[in-house]
Amino acid sequence: MKKVMCFGTFDLLHLGHLDYFKQAKNCGDYLIVVIARDKTKLDQQKLPVFNEDERLELIQSLKIVDEAVLGYPIDHLKIIQEKKPDIIFLGYDHQIKENELRDTLLKFRLYPEIRRAKPYKSDSQKSSKLREAVLGKS
Repeated sequence: MKKVMCFGTFDLLHLGHLDYFKQAKNCGDYLIVVIARDKTKLDQQKLPVFNEDERLELIQSLKIVDEAVLGYPIDHLKIIQEKKPDIIFLGYDHQIKENELRDTLLKFRLYPEIRRAKPYKSDSQKSSKLREAVLGKS
């Protein structure tokens, strides 16, 4: 069984998120979705509309998701060490560089394949644009 892990805040769930999950699930058999913690978002000066437990419950309710978990607020790699995914599936707009992540994971003797999603209607189905349209703030 090939485990795929993807990451995000998933506040104001939208079709772009669902497309991301579909792309990730197409890479393997078991999809693990890691939800960003409130503390992490606050440290980035981003205030989610829904708290981490609400976002977790929402993602857990999706049929396409086999497992949803909260990430760790301090050690963001700990969940990767625990779950040992075969594939790490990054969003098209995740800031991390694949080579840097690969090099970091090598230090922990983890060798997942790292893939990146293709954008889905990034002109309209992007969290920051939807947040602006719905809430009037970014």
